[in-house]
Amino acid sequence: MKKTIAIILALILVFSLAACSSGGGESAKAGNRLEEIKERGYIEMATEPYFAPYEFIDSSKDGDEQYQGLDIELGKYIAEKLGVELRIVPLEFSAVLASITEGKYDFAASALAYSPGRAENMNMSKGYRFSEEVASYGFLVREEDQDLIKTAEDAADLVVVTQSGSVQEGFVNDQIPKYKEFKLVSSMTDGFLMVSEGKADACACDISNGQLYADANGGLAIAPFRFEVDESTQGTRVGIPKGEEELTEFINQCIDELRAEGTIDKWYEEYSDYARKLGVD
Repeated sequence: MKKTIAIILALILVFSLAACSSGGGESAKAGNRLEEIKERGYIEMATEPYFAPYEFIDSSKDGDEQYQGLDIELGKYIAEKLGVELRIVPLEFSAVLASITEGKYDFAASALAYSPGRAENMNMSKGYRFSEEVASYGFLVREEDQDLIKTAEDAADLVVVTQSGSVQEGFVNDQIPKYKEFKLVSSMTDGFLMVSEGKADACACDISNGQLYADANGGLAIAPFRFEVDESTQGTRVGIPKGEEELTEFINQCIDELRAEGTIDKWYEEYSDYARKLGVD
C-alpha cells in the first residue's frame, strides 16, 4: 500500500511539474510580438480607411497603394524602422477595435482616441496628433442649423447620430441629457451623410474630420457646442494588443521621433490637401 501511494504521489509530482513547465513556456511567449514580427518579416496594421486625412482611399491606385493618409505614413514609418513589410488590413471600425482586443493584428492606426474602455482592452500609445483646441469633439449639422446646438440641452428634440464604438458614442451617452433619438452607424461618413440627407439632425464627430467633410461637400457646418474632454487623454493614438509592452515601447519611440521632427503635423496638412483635391469625405 505504501509503495502504491508513493507511485501515485510521484505521478502527481511529474504531472504538476509538466503543467508548470507548460504554463511557463506560454508566459515566456506572451508579449514577444515585436520579436515575432521581426522573424516573420511583416507587420499587420488594422485600419478603417474612411477617415480623412488620417486614412482614406485614392481609387486611382491599386493594392495597398490606394490607402493614403497620416496613419498610413505612420504605419510605413514603424515598418521601415523595424525593417519589415507593412501589410494594411482594411476593416469596419468596430472590427478594428475587436481585432486588436483579440490580438488578431499587430496594431491599429485608425484615428483612435483614448477612452478608459479602450485602455482596459488594449495598450494605447502616446498621443501623436493633437487638435489645436482641447475640446475637439462636437456636432456636424446642416448649414442652416449651425446655431442650433449651443448647449447639451439643445439636442433634446434632435435626432443624433454617430459611429458605433467611437468615443463620440460615449460622449453622447454621458453628456447629452436628452435627445429625440440616438442612432449608431458603422462609419462616420454614414453619419455625415445622414445629416446631409435630413435623416438625422446632428452627427457627433471629431471637429477636424467633420469640417473636412463639410468643406468637401457643402451645405454643412460645425455647431458651437463642444463636448467636455479630459486634457490628459487627448491625442490620436495607436492601439496595440494588451500586454505587448515591447511593441508599445517601440511604437512610442517612433512617435517621439516623428513629433520631434514635426513630421506628424506636416503629414496632417499634406493629406488634408490631398483629400480635398480628391473630394474625399
